[in-house]
Amino acid sequence: MLHRSAEQIGRTELGPRPLPPLGLPRPPSPPPVADTMVDSGLRVIAVRRPAVPMVELRLEIPFGGSQPTHPARAELLAMTLLRGTPRRDRFAIDKVLAGVGADLSARVDPEYLSVSGSTLASGLDVVLDVLGDVLTSASYTTAEVARERDRLLERLTVTRSQPRVIAREALQRRRYGDHPFAREWPEADDVAVVTPAALRALHRRSVVPGGAVLVLVGDIVPARAVEAVASALSGWQSDHPAVGLAALPELTGADLQLVHRDSVQSQLRLSAQAVPRNHERYSALQVANLIFGGYFSSRWVENIREDKGYTYSAHCYFEFTRHGATLIADADTASEVTAAALLETRYELGRIAIMPPEDSEVDSARHYAIGSLTIATSSQRGLASYLATLATLGLDLDWLLTHPARLQAVTTGEVAEAAAEFFAPSRFTGVVVGDAKRLADPLAALGGVELP
Repeated sequence: MLHRSAEQIGRTELGPRPLPPLGLPRPPSPPPVADTMVDSGLRVIAVRRPAVPMVELRLEIPFGGSQPTHPARAELLAMTLLRGTPRRDRFAIDKVLAGVGADLSARVDPEYLSVSGSTLASGLDVVLDVLGDVLTSASYTTAEVARERDRLLERLTVTRSQPRVIAREALQRRRYGDHPFAREWPEADDVAVVTPAALRALHRRSVVPGGAVLVLVGDIVPARAVEAVASALSGWQSDHPAVGLAALPELTGADLQLVHRDSVQSQLRLSAQAVPRNHERYSALQVANLIFGGYFSSRWVENIREDKGYTYSAHCYFEFTRHGATLIADADTASEVTAAALLETRYELGRIAIMPPEDSEVDSARHYAIGSLTIATSSQRGLASYLATLATLGLDLDWLLTHPARLQAVTTGEVAEAAAEFFAPSRFTGVVVGDAKRLADPLAALGGVELP
């Protein structure tokens, strides 16, 4: 038999063999799930997904704080939460988790203290026992706090030298001023004076079950998993709920701000108010965002990356909080083309706002949105993370299962209306971080940029 190459197979005498049209996505089938509140006020969501004999765990505790020193204490608490209790030191915790093929880690941001991990399904009771132990009795010993404090101080030095972190902090200050949400990294001076007693006090006050959510996804029977959680965490009680982050102010359009940094590269960061996932117009806005800059085939990427070569990566995405959502457009460029890249960015914002997307653009973005959601939630790990995020926003599994249908129903007209309203250049504010000596004149000529 004569061997034919892939190129030969893909062609006919009349030209390339046409691709078959994409079929309609299959409606998702709801998995067995238990979603309930236990006596302590902890919400437990348990989903059966028996693809492999594993269980993914996600715990989200509202962890807002208004004091300027809160980020330092919160960060050190997250770093030392799993470093020992009166029952087990950190070595014993690591050993018992390793014995059941499990891991646990903790992190914190301005809104939530998060504990995540995975385990063999047979080891879930062990992991819940460890979790209950640290939630009720974390020691925060002097030695562990000192060790993690030194590590955090070293990490902050490296972190704050990174261009993306510098740009993020500048954007947060531009968007939210001195609101606690803008304080994503602690100050070194604040970290240096955190004591074990301060962490224990913060734990008693803020590591509480009321308002928290625990998600379990894997090879479990949901009702039994909820019973196991209620038993293992029965000692985790409080007479007050967890503290949420104060509401964020609504973003309004304003000039960009030029922030000086000695560098041959610049960071463009633009942001505007959007709508949350449960808003009736979110699906249309999601598709509009993809067309503008949300994936590789978007207009903005085609312009400043593929056509002009101004950047290696440009991306526009949603940032969700408990109070709402914003759009963030970011791109890194060489200093000599920063003004030109900003000009093209404004052009693309204006173009999508006044030139309706074509049906083909909407269809491509729609298929991408549905497909990427399916892929993101196809694994136990992805589904657990997605459900935990949705739960913090007041949504549940039903939203996840019905969202593909909402995307499928979005019309080109609805996408055009969303684009016209939410992508108008006048709605955006943000920062340009770069060498002010090189950028000031071209940005002044362009206009709409506040110079230092």
